Parts: sequence; structure tokens; C-alpha cells
Amino acid sequence: MNSEIKQSLTLLNGDRSTILVVKGIIMTEDKKFTPFVPAETSMKEFTFRAVFLGALMAMLMGAANAYLGLKAGMTIAATYTTAVIGMAVLKALKGSILEENAARTVGSIGGNIAAGAIFVLPAFFISGIWDPFYSTSHYIISTIILIVAGILGIMFVTLLRRVLVEDGDLPFPESIAAAEIHKSGQKGTGGSKYLLSGMGLGALLTALVDLKFIAAGWSKVVTFAKGSILLKSPGMAPAYFGVGFIIGPRLGAINFSGGVLAWGLLAPAIAYFLNYANPGAIPDWAVEITRVWKAYVRYIAIGGMLVGAFYTLYKMRKSLFEGISRSFSNVRKVAGGEGALERTDKDINIKYVLPILGVIAVIMFFIFNYFTNAVIPAAVATVVMILLGFVFAAVSGYLVGIIGVSNNPTSGLTVSVLIVVAFLMVGLGMTGYAGIAAVLGVAAFTCVSVSVAGEMMQDLKAGHILGCTPWKMQFGDIFGVVAASLVMFFVLSLLHLGDIKQSTSNEITKLQEAGTNTVTYKGKNPEMTNKTFTLDEVKAMEPEKQNDILGTNAGFGGEKLPAPQASLMAIMARGIVEGKTELILIIIGMFMGAALILMQVKSPMLISVGMYLPLDTSFAIFLGGLMKGIIDKVVEKRKIEGAKKEQINNTGILLSSGLIAGEALIGLLFAGLAFADIKIFHMFASPSFLGSVVAIVIIGLFLILTPLKKGKSDNV
Repeated sequence: MNSEIKQSLTLLNGDRSTILVVKGIIMTEDKKFTPFVPAETSMKEFTFRAVFLGALMAMLMGAANAYLGLKAGMTIAATYTTAVIGMAVLKALKGSILEENAARTVGSIGGNIAAGAIFVLPAFFISGIWDPFYSTSHYIISTIILIVAGILGIMFVTLLRRVLVEDGDLPFPESIAAAEIHKSGQKGTGGSKYLLSGMGLGALLTALVDLKFIAAGWSKVVTFAKGSILLKSPGMAPAYFGVGFIIGPRLGAINFSGGVLAWGLLAPAIAYFLNYANPGAIPDWAVEITRVWKAYVRYIAIGGMLVGAFYTLYKMRKSLFEGISRSFSNVRKVAGGEGALERTDKDINIKYVLPILGVIAVIMFFIFNYFTNAVIPAAVATVVMILLGFVFAAVSGYLVGIIGVSNNPTSGLTVSVLIVVAFLMVGLGMTGYAGIAAVLGVAAFTCVSVSVAGEMMQDLKAGHILGCTPWKMQFGDIFGVVAASLVMFFVLSLLHLGDIKQSTSNEITKLQEAGTNTVTYKGKNPEMTNKTFTLDEVKAMEPEKQNDILGTNAGFGGEKLPAPQASLMAIMARGIVEGKTELILIIIGMFMGAALILMQVKSPMLISVGMYLPLDTSFAIFLGGLMKGIIDKVVEKRKIEGAKKEQINNTGILLSSGLIAGEALIGLLFAGLAFADIKIFHMFASPSFLGSVVAIVIIGLFLILTPLKKGKSDNV
């Protein structure tokens, strides 16, 4: 009888087991997972400098993601950026790897506070509830929502951590990458120089666009017998190329296909049929096609987004129910005090978590009562928020474990809750602004808590790999939530009012130079149609009034800050509560979404978002994805595998993150100058797009050659 024993060691997502094979019979002797820093090791972790640095990064990443999300309708995981910055700073101060992780954890949560904020708070303005947007009361209520909802997300994750972090079926790709960045820093191979070089290039090119040294874009109308097509270039925005590079060629192409569908088919076709009888009456087909896209095509895109959101939930229904049942089972075990827990397995004690959840529920009730001025609807909204919030926190954490924070469909989850609450409010008799405000309030709580829960779960997995203490990470994230929340409303107001002031100031200057003394109302309020104002009257008004009268289409929901998710929230909330939804167009979009699902399209939601965005935005994102595709092809051709391939990918991510952060910082700077009524010097009145083409080529070479050179030069 053959008694040979073959022994092998497998490492699956951090779980180490010894597998014995005896005559074909497998016997497993489980061994405890050993993190990078063992549980028995005593090391600096939750220090003042780590938390303080993390709080600063939370504010920075919150501002950067707010800028990007309002412009492009997308946000990115801040984990990589905060990991590199935290590592660079704390390494210079001789900090430990656990301190670096603490700083990254606290800092990265700011980007997710921004995601929750930009997806809903602008909707209060777009729907007409907060006009003007900025006021002291609006700041207070927004900040309370962000802080309380963020802490709610952290408490939910405290209940869910073990069941998801220790799930061997969840790869947590971005968590592993973040952990590797910290590990590489211990070996002296940090990538801060790549992040900083990307920030420098992004800031430089953005400044050149704002100073009108190079053009922001190019467009041309091609006219046929009775209709026209509007051609557009990719927008000259480094952040868009960075986003495209991060999401890759496949997702970039899917997103761009929505833009082609909207601008190459639907908008010109609808414009053609609307003006078939008298095409000569259209003085500017570019304006007409853009108007049709705003008035018709975007509603169709909303229908597609709705179907995409519910389709996402349907696909993960089994995992959702399984995860919730396992989390409750785990809570009972912890409450029963089964054995002494090691440092690396200690969450915030459940005897604190449950009372905190109770306090949060009370605060939520008062906020909803503030919106509705009715006790029963406020109580119903509170219960719905707690229940659905926990469900979608589990969904968010599970999705992050599979696809990472960058691809987490937070807005789709929020829309689902919004629709449920909107019909509940209508059923309870809520109408008008009170009903809309209540619906948006619940959506804001949901969006922030779900977004924070996803990021927190990702951070906890990285901490699990590195050997950090969970309760310290959870407690530390509260500081990040508070820091980002305190400044977020100011950032949104700065971007909103800065864009409006810049646009209205330019328009008023043009009218003055043309000798125009009166202005006819150009806004969307039918009650104001054909009303006229003197130019002096317009100049004396608040910026948002000027924007409406002049029709400059600036601020939230405008050309530069389209805020697609917030616009969706506003349209759905107001449409359901007031019964004024453009139902036929939304229903058409829903049929379109169903058709995309039947065609087995990977992401009908992403196609719909592409339809909702300006073409130059999705075009630039597509080109950024192609740049990543070129690298993938070169890596495949050269047969680069393992650590070198990972190093090339990580370098590209750092460069792309730098482009995004650099543009965001310059964007905030110029918005601040406009807000302060400081005139910006313009190099040319109408700069050539040829300079922008050169800039795009430079970005392409930067994103392609630098990572490949890094992978070729290093021995790994």
C-alpha cells in the first residue's frame, strides 16, 4: 500500500491551510491567518499625527471627488492617493506601517462623503427647494446629514465586517492593491513621485485651458438636406482621461457608446423630426441639438438608469440575502462573548453600536420632521431608512468585495430607495416641496451611509491583510467623516456659485460690449416668459437669479457641472411627488434598458450614464480607456506577468489619480477666484484646438510610456 503523503500550502485570499493528500483522500488542517503585522505585535497605530493627517486628506479627497463627480458623474476610490500621501509623509516622520494605514483609512473616507453629497445635495437646488443653494440653515442641515449618515454607515459595517472581510469568495481587488502599496513602502518602492508628477501635469494643463491658452474643446455642425449632426472633440480635461484610464478600455467604451447613441442617433433624429417642416428656421443647429438632448434624450437616459439600478440588485439577490442572514448570526455570536478576541479581530463593541444606532434614528426622525412637518411620515421615513440602509450597506460591502469602490453603483442603490420612499410619501399624503424634501432627505442619508459603508469595508479588508486593529480603524473613520462633512457644503457652494459667477459675468460683459441695455428672460420658468429686465437690474441680482434670467446654464445641472446623479434624484423625486414626471420618455428609456439587458450588455447603467453626460466628457473618458488598452496589449505582447505586470498597473493608476487630483485642485482654485470676483487673465479670445490635440498626445505618452518604462527598468 502506497503511504506517500503529498503536502502543499495554499494561500486563498489570506486564508492559510495545510492540505494533506493520502491515497486521494484530502484532509485539511486549518491554520490561523497571519497578517503582515502579527496580532501579538505592539506597534504605533492610532496616533494623533496619523488621524490629523488623515483628516486633512479626507477634506482634500472630498473636495477632489466632489469636483470630479459634479463634472463627470463619476467618482474614484481615494484609497490609492491617500495611501501614497500618507506613506510619504509618515515615512519621513519615521511612522509605522499601521500608522500609514490609519492615515489612509481616515483620509479615503472623505472621497465617499463627497460621493454621497454630490449625488443628492445639489438635487435640493435643482428641484427648486434650496434656491439660493447657500444659506446658514442649509449648511447646518447638510452637515448634520453627512455626519450622521456617515457614522451610520460605519456602525452598519461594524456589524457586517467579519462576514464579508473573512469571506474567501470575495477577492477585494482594491483592498489588496492598497495593502501592497503599504508593503512596498516598507521596501523603499513607494510611488509618491508618480502621483505628484500626475498632479503637476493635470494642474498645468487645466490652468492652460482656464487661461484660454488652449481650447477646452472643438465642435462642428455637419448639415444635410433637412437636418444636421453635431460633431464634438474629446474635452480637454486631464481628469476625464484619468478616469478612463482607471476604469479601462471596456468600461470606457461602454460609457462612450451611450454618448454615441445620444448624440449620434437620438438627439439629431429628434431634432430632425421636430423641424422637418421648416429646417431653415433654425439659426444654429448646434444649439438646437443640444436643446433636444437636454429636453428629451436625458429623460430617456433616466429610464435606462432606473432599469440598470434594479437589474444590479436582481443579479445579486442571492448574495444579498445570504450576507444579511450571516451578519445577524455573527452579531449573536459576538453578543454571546464567544472566547477572547485578538487585537486584529476587535470591532467597536456592540454594546456601544446599538445605542449609537438608536441615537442616530432619533436624529434622523427630527431631520425628516423638519422637512415634512408631519410626525407620521417622518417616523415612516426613519424606519424605512434604517431597514433599507442596512440592506444596502450589505449590498455595497459585498459589491466592493467583488469589483471595488471605483465601480460600486451607489447612485443606483440610492435611486431604488428614493422611488420606494417617494411612493410612500405620496401614499401618506405628502405633496409639494415638503414631500420632495423628505424624499431627498432619505436619499441623502442612504447615499452617504451606503457610500461610506463600501469604502469602510474596503479599508477594513486592507487592514485585515496588514494586521491593523478594526475598532481603531472604525473609530478613526468617524474623524474623517466629521472633517470632510464640515467642509463639504462649502466646497459644493464654491463650485456652484463660482461657475455661475464666471458664466454670468462673461455674459453681462458681452451684452455691455454689444450695447445691450435690456434682457429678455431666457430661463425655464414659464411664468417669466417674455419678461424683460434692464441690465442694471440683472447686475444687482443674486448670481443664481442672474443665471436663470440670462439662461447661462451654469451651476448645478449646468454645462460645466451637470451633476447627472443629482439631476436624476431631483427629477424622480419631484416627478413622483407632483405627478409631473415626463413618464413617456422615462418609460421609453426603461424599454431601452430592458433591450440592453436582453442583448446581454454588461452594464446598461453605464450606457445610460454615457447618454446623460455631454459627449466631450464620455469621449475623453473613452480615450483614457484606450490608453490603458494600449498598455494591456503591450504587456500581453511582451508576455509580462506577475509582479512586473502589477507594478505597471499600479504606476498607471497613480499617474491617473494624479491627473484627477491636479485638475480638481486647479478647478477649485479658479472657482474660488471667480467666487471672489477676481478676473482671470485670458491669453486668447478663441484659442486653437490644435494646442489641445498636442496636450492630449502628451497625456497619452505620459500614461502609456511611464508605466511601461517603470516595469522595464525595475527588477522585481
